[in-house]
Amino acid sequence: METKVLQVEGMSCGHCVKAVTEAVGEIPGVNNVDVNLNKATVSFVFNPAETPLENIKAAIIEAGFTVK
Repeated sequence: METKVLQVEGMSCGHCVKAVTEAVGEIPGVNNVDVNLNKATVSFVFNPAETPLENIKAAIIEAGFTVK
């Protein structure tokens, strides 16, 4: 398992936090999702053998946000 923190642009409210939390949290092999609106970050623990980081980034982008 690996811990990762990503910068996410475009979040402005609680609904955005919920959208990112759900998008990342629904991915198999991803746990402990924590979205921080003030810091514009999402942190999570994931299994890179099960789910590549690029898939997680793609889910955030698909939810309508930008990953830095």
